[in-house]
Amino acid sequence: MESEGGKWEGKVSAKVRGATADQVWPLIQDFFNLNKWYPTLKICNGIEGVSGQPGCVRYCSGFSIPAVGSDKDTINWCHEKLVSIDPVQRSLTYVISDGNIGFNSYVATWNILPDDEGCLIDWSFSVDPVQGWRVEDLVTKFDTGLHNMTSKIEEAFNTK
Repeated sequence: MESEGGKWEGKVSAKVRGATADQVWPLIQDFFNLNKWYPTLKICNGIEGVSGQPGCVRYCSGFSIPAVGSDKDTINWCHEKLVSIDPVQRSLTYVISDGNIGFNSYVATWNILPDDEGCLIDWSFSVDPVQGWRVEDLVTKFDTGLHNMTSKIEEAFNTK
């Protein structure tokens, strides 16, 4: 999980049963509204640009990753900038450009892939080591969050 140069790298995946990659992709490419599907993300608002267009920036807050060096009343937040998006491949890459959660040089890519039962969401990332964390714990946190998200998406498609 750790690569040369001290960067942490990881990948988590989760299936979405009952919804195709083409059905799930619009939910993911709606960059300013991830909180609709990611249950532990309380706030996700666009602060710059047009949602789903490279260069747009979202403000995220209220997630379960604590602010670095703060007390429990400090609001954790980050700005995430969409670097690239490929609707044909159903892939997007973003970076954390600012924030108080200690994620430096964070780059993540989400891919929505076809699967026999629906689709698969792959979330890969690299980040400088994060104070107070182990890479294994970060992977576990992302894995739990992604599985909670895919469950919420499945519920939405299974009630239609």
